[in-house]
Amino acid sequence: MSFLKEEQYMSKAKKTVVEQASTEEKIKAAAKKLFTQKGFAATRTRDIAEEAGINLALLNYYFRSKQKLYDIIMIENFRQFIQGLSSNVFDDKTSIEEKIEKVVIAYIDFLTLNPNLPLFIINEIKGNPSKIAAQINEEVSPMRSYFLKQLQEAGKAGKIAAIDPFHFIANLIGMTVFPFISKPLLQRVTNANDEQFHAFMQERKKLVPIWIKAILNTPIPK
Repeated sequence: MSFLKEEQYMSKAKKTVVEQASTEEKIKAAAKKLFTQKGFAATRTRDIAEEAGINLALLNYYFRSKQKLYDIIMIENFRQFIQGLSSNVFDDKTSIEEKIEKVVIAYIDFLTLNPNLPLFIINEIKGNPSKIAAQINEEVSPMRSYFLKQLQEAGKAGKIAAIDPFHFIANLIGMTVFPFISKPLLQRVTNANDEQFHAFMQERKKLVPIWIKAILNTPIPK
Protein backbone atom coordinates (compact mmCIF):
# COMPACT_ATOMS: atom_id res chain seq x y z
CA MET A 1 0.00 0.00 0.00
CA SER A 2 1.45 3.39 -1.04
CA PHE A 3 1.93 6.17 1.52
CA LEU A 4 -0.91 8.23 -0.07
CA LYS A 5 -3.34 5.32 -0.05
CA GLU A 6 -2.37 4.44 3.54
CA GLU A 7 -2.96 8.04 4.60
CA GLN A 8 -6.36 8.06 2.87
CA TYR A 9 -7.25 4.76 4.53
CA MET A 10 -6.27 6.08 7.99
CA SER A 11 -8.23 9.29 7.42
CA LYS A 12 -11.31 7.31 6.39
CA ALA A 13 -10.96 5.01 9.41
CA LYS A 14 -10.73 7.96 11.80
CA LYS A 15 -13.78 9.56 10.19
CA THR A 16 -15.72 6.30 10.62
CA VAL A 17 -14.81 6.12 14.33
CA VAL A 18 -15.91 9.74 14.86
CA GLU A 19 -19.17 9.14 13.01
CA GLN A 20 -19.87 6.03 15.07
CA ALA A 21 -19.22 7.88 18.31
CA SER A 22 -21.46 10.72 17.17
CA THR A 23 -24.28 8.31 16.28
CA GLU A 24 -24.00 6.52 19.63
CA GLU A 25 -24.15 9.83 21.50
CA LYS A 26 -27.22 10.90 19.50
CA ILE A 27 -28.95 7.64 20.37
CA LYS A 28 -28.05 7.90 24.05
CA ALA A 29 -29.17 11.53 24.24
CA ALA A 30 -32.51 10.64 22.63
CA ALA A 31 -32.94 7.61 24.89
CA LYS A 32 -32.15 9.62 28.01
CA LYS A 33 -34.71 12.27 27.08
CA LEU A 34 -37.50 9.77 26.34
CA PHE A 35 -36.76 7.38 29.20
CA THR A 36 -36.81 10.19 31.76
CA GLN A 37 -39.98 11.70 30.29
CA LYS A 38 -41.98 8.54 29.65
CA GLY A 39 -40.28 5.72 31.55
CA PHE A 40 -38.95 2.42 30.25
CA ALA A 41 -42.23 0.67 29.46
CA ALA A 42 -43.81 3.56 27.54
CA THR A 43 -40.73 4.26 25.41
CA ARG A 44 -40.45 2.34 22.13
CA THR A 45 -37.18 1.81 20.28
CA ARG A 46 -38.89 3.35 17.26
CA ASP A 47 -39.50 6.52 19.32
CA ILE A 48 -35.82 6.67 20.25
CA ALA A 49 -34.74 6.22 16.62
CA GLU A 50 -37.07 9.02 15.49
CA GLU A 51 -35.85 11.32 18.27
CA ALA A 52 -32.22 10.61 17.30
CA GLY A 53 -32.96 11.15 13.59
CA ILE A 54 -31.85 7.69 12.50
CA ASN A 55 -33.56 4.54 11.25
CA LEU A 56 -34.52 1.69 13.58
CA ALA A 57 -32.06 -0.73 11.99
CA LEU A 58 -29.16 1.55 12.85
CA LEU A 59 -30.30 1.83 16.47
CA ASN A 60 -30.47 -1.96 16.72
CA TYR A 61 -26.98 -2.18 15.22
CA TYR A 62 -25.47 -0.03 17.99
CA PHE A 63 -27.65 -1.24 20.86
CA ARG A 64 -29.06 -4.75 20.55
CA SER A 65 -32.08 -4.15 22.79
CA LYS A 66 -34.04 -1.44 24.55
CA GLN A 67 -33.12 -3.02 27.89
CA LYS A 68 -29.39 -2.78 27.13
CA LEU A 69 -29.72 0.87 26.13
CA TYR A 70 -31.79 1.61 29.22
CA ASP A 71 -29.22 0.00 31.53
CA ILE A 72 -26.45 2.09 29.97
CA ILE A 73 -28.45 5.31 30.42
CA MET A 74 -29.31 4.51 34.04
CA ILE A 75 -25.71 3.76 34.99
CA GLU A 76 -24.39 6.86 33.20
CA ASN A 77 -26.96 9.04 34.98
CA PHE A 78 -25.97 7.71 38.38
CA ARG A 79 -22.25 7.94 37.70
CA GLN A 80 -22.53 11.47 36.37
CA PHE A 81 -24.34 12.51 39.52
CA ILE A 82 -22.14 10.56 41.92
CA GLN A 83 -18.89 11.81 40.40
CA GLY A 84 -20.02 15.35 41.16
CA LEU A 85 -20.60 14.42 44.80
CA SER A 86 -17.76 12.01 45.52
CA SER A 87 -15.04 14.65 45.30
CA ASN A 88 -16.84 16.57 48.05
CA VAL A 89 -17.78 13.63 50.26
CA PHE A 90 -14.34 11.96 50.28
CA ASP A 91 -12.49 15.19 51.05
CA ASP A 92 -11.13 14.49 54.54
CA LYS A 93 -10.12 18.13 54.98
CA THR A 94 -13.67 19.50 55.00
CA SER A 95 -16.11 19.51 57.91
CA ILE A 96 -19.64 18.12 57.87
CA GLU A 97 -20.97 21.66 57.46
CA GLU A 98 -18.72 22.36 54.47
CA LYS A 99 -19.68 19.05 52.88
CA ILE A 100 -23.38 19.87 53.28
CA GLU A 101 -22.92 23.15 51.40
CA LYS A 102 -21.05 21.50 48.55
CA VAL A 103 -23.39 18.50 48.30
CA VAL A 104 -26.51 20.71 48.22
CA ILE A 105 -25.03 22.84 45.44
CA ALA A 106 -24.03 19.71 43.47
CA TYR A 107 -27.51 18.18 43.88
CA ILE A 108 -29.36 21.31 42.80
CA ASP A 109 -27.04 22.04 39.86
CA PHE A 110 -27.36 18.48 38.56
CA LEU A 111 -31.14 18.32 38.95
CA THR A 112 -31.57 21.74 37.36
CA LEU A 113 -30.06 20.20 34.22
CA ASN A 114 -31.95 16.91 34.71
CA PRO A 115 -35.28 17.91 36.34
CA ASN A 116 -37.17 14.78 35.26
CA LEU A 117 -34.60 12.38 36.66
CA PRO A 118 -35.84 12.07 40.30
CA LEU A 119 -39.39 11.11 39.35
CA PHE A 120 -38.07 8.76 36.68
CA ILE A 121 -35.85 6.97 39.22
CA ILE A 122 -38.73 6.68 41.71
CA ASN A 123 -41.03 5.19 39.07
CA GLU A 124 -38.39 2.74 37.88
CA ILE A 125 -37.55 1.66 41.44
CA LYS A 126 -41.24 0.92 42.02
CA GLY A 127 -41.40 -1.05 38.77
CA ASN A 128 -38.18 -3.04 39.24
CA PRO A 129 -36.96 -2.40 42.80
CA SER A 130 -34.37 -5.16 43.19
CA LYS A 131 -32.42 -4.43 40.01
CA ILE A 132 -32.39 -0.63 40.36
CA ALA A 133 -31.66 -0.79 44.08
CA ALA A 134 -28.69 -3.07 43.42
CA GLN A 135 -27.30 -0.63 40.86
CA ILE A 136 -27.76 2.32 43.21
CA ASN A 137 -26.19 0.50 46.15
CA GLU A 138 -23.14 -0.52 44.14
CA GLU A 139 -22.49 3.07 43.09
CA VAL A 140 -23.20 4.93 46.34
CA SER A 141 -22.21 2.43 49.05
CA PRO A 142 -18.56 3.58 49.52
CA MET A 143 -19.51 7.25 49.55
CA ARG A 144 -22.45 6.65 51.91
CA SER A 145 -20.30 4.68 54.34
CA TYR A 146 -17.60 7.35 54.50
CA PHE A 147 -20.04 10.23 54.93
CA LEU A 148 -22.13 8.50 57.60
CA LYS A 149 -18.99 7.51 59.50
CA GLN A 150 -17.92 11.15 59.60
CA LEU A 151 -21.44 12.16 60.67
CA GLN A 152 -21.47 9.63 63.51
CA GLU A 153 -17.98 10.61 64.69
CA ALA A 154 -18.95 14.28 64.77
CA GLY A 155 -22.04 13.36 66.84
CA LYS A 156 -19.99 11.34 69.35
CA ALA A 157 -17.49 14.20 69.67
CA GLY A 158 -20.32 16.62 70.46
CA LYS A 159 -19.68 18.77 67.39
CA ILE A 160 -23.22 18.17 66.15
CA ALA A 161 -26.38 16.64 67.56
CA ALA A 162 -26.30 12.84 67.54
CA ILE A 163 -28.94 12.57 64.81
CA ASP A 164 -29.93 9.24 63.30
CA PRO A 165 -28.39 9.06 59.76
CA PHE A 166 -31.84 8.13 58.38
CA HIS A 167 -33.27 11.48 59.47
CA PHE A 168 -30.24 13.36 58.18
CA ILE A 169 -30.44 11.78 54.71
CA ALA A 170 -34.23 12.18 54.61
CA ASN A 171 -33.89 15.88 55.39
CA LEU A 172 -31.12 16.40 52.85
CA ILE A 173 -32.95 14.60 50.04
CA GLY A 174 -36.31 16.09 50.97
CA MET A 175 -35.04 19.66 50.91
CA THR A 176 -33.08 19.35 47.68
CA VAL A 177 -34.75 16.66 45.54
CA PHE A 178 -38.42 16.90 46.48
CA PRO A 179 -38.96 20.40 45.00
CA PHE A 180 -38.02 19.02 41.56
CA ILE A 181 -40.44 16.10 41.96
CA SER A 182 -43.26 18.36 43.11
CA LYS A 183 -42.48 21.22 40.72
CA PRO A 184 -45.92 21.23 38.96
CA LEU A 185 -47.73 21.34 42.31
CA LEU A 186 -45.40 23.94 43.81
CA GLN A 187 -45.80 26.18 40.78
CA ARG A 188 -49.58 26.00 40.98
CA VAL A 189 -49.65 26.66 44.72
CA THR A 190 -47.20 29.57 44.56
CA ASN A 191 -48.21 30.79 41.09
CA ALA A 192 -44.56 30.67 40.04
CA ASN A 193 -43.40 30.36 36.43
CA ASP A 194 -40.35 28.37 35.30
CA GLU A 195 -38.01 31.33 35.67
CA GLN A 196 -39.19 31.99 39.21
CA PHE A 197 -38.90 28.30 40.12
CA HIS A 198 -35.31 28.31 38.87
CA ALA A 199 -34.60 31.39 41.00
CA PHE A 200 -36.11 29.68 44.05
CA MET A 201 -33.88 26.63 43.58
CA GLN A 202 -30.78 28.80 43.22
CA GLU A 203 -31.76 30.52 46.46
CA ARG A 204 -32.11 27.14 48.16
CA LYS A 205 -28.39 26.54 47.58
CA LYS A 206 -27.85 29.03 50.42
CA LEU A 207 -30.94 28.29 52.50
CA VAL A 208 -30.85 24.48 52.69
CA PRO A 209 -27.35 24.31 54.29
CA ILE A 210 -28.46 26.90 56.86
CA TRP A 211 -31.55 24.85 57.73
CA ILE A 212 -29.66 21.56 57.93
CA LYS A 213 -26.93 23.09 60.09
CA ALA A 214 -29.67 24.37 62.44
CA ILE A 215 -31.04 20.83 62.71
CA LEU A 216 -27.57 19.42 63.42
CA ASN A 217 -27.06 21.99 66.20
CA THR A 218 -30.44 21.33 67.83
CA PRO A 219 -30.28 18.87 70.76
CA ILE A 220 -32.44 15.79 70.24
CA PRO A 221 -35.13 15.49 72.96
CA LYS A 222 -34.84 12.31 74.99
